[in-house]
Amino acid sequence: MMDKTQHWQQVYQTKSSADVSWFQSVPQQSLDFIKGFNLGKDAAIIDVGGGDSLLVDELLKLGYANITVLDISAAAIEKAKARLGDAAVNIKWIVSDILDFTPAEKYHCWHDRATFHFLTSTSDTEKYVQIANGAIAENGKIVVATFSTEGPLKCSGLPVKQYSESLLSQTLQRWFKKIRCITTDHLTPFNTIQNFIFCSFTKSQFNYGHS
Repeated sequence: MMDKTQHWQQVYQTKSSADVSWFQSVPQQSLDFIKGFNLGKDAAIIDVGGGDSLLVDELLKLGYANITVLDISAAAIEKAKARLGDAAVNIKWIVSDILDFTPAEKYHCWHDRATFHFLTSTSDTEKYVQIANGAIAENGKIVVATFSTEGPLKCSGLPVKQYSESLLSQTLQRWFKKIRCITTDHLTPFNTIQNFIFCSFTKSQFNYGHS
């Protein structure tokens, strides 16, 4: 069995960007959520599990100037850097398993499309939420997108955990208050449909499990 890092290294070393199921030419739902937060252009934004997603390209186009991309795969990061060319120097790149991440700054927006659902044990999800809480500024925002209860049971050959709106809210509710959730169909490059749930939350030290 390959470990997680080896698995994702192999994926990004052997497949082109448009040959993976999660590819989006424009990550519209993510952009809509982030733009809806009305953040300043200097707000600290992190894309967790960003890989070689085009979200960073779109955020740069919108004028955001403090962007971090984290991914477990160094190969994914290198692909994104190569695509961005000279603009890559404006991004903070971090190669890390999210469960090993020690934030060096506070983020005003934490974005995660399809990393969280690979954490299938309660201990891992709890650790993730603790890390996110420590990384996000007071009143900062978090967007988490996972496969819904109507979505696939696996991705890239790995099992995932499906979420309903209520389960996702309950999982984050100790430190985060729900803003809104949507479900959306993602059309893969292979013309299959994956149903996602996107939820946004705000961090509040006074939440502690109350929605």
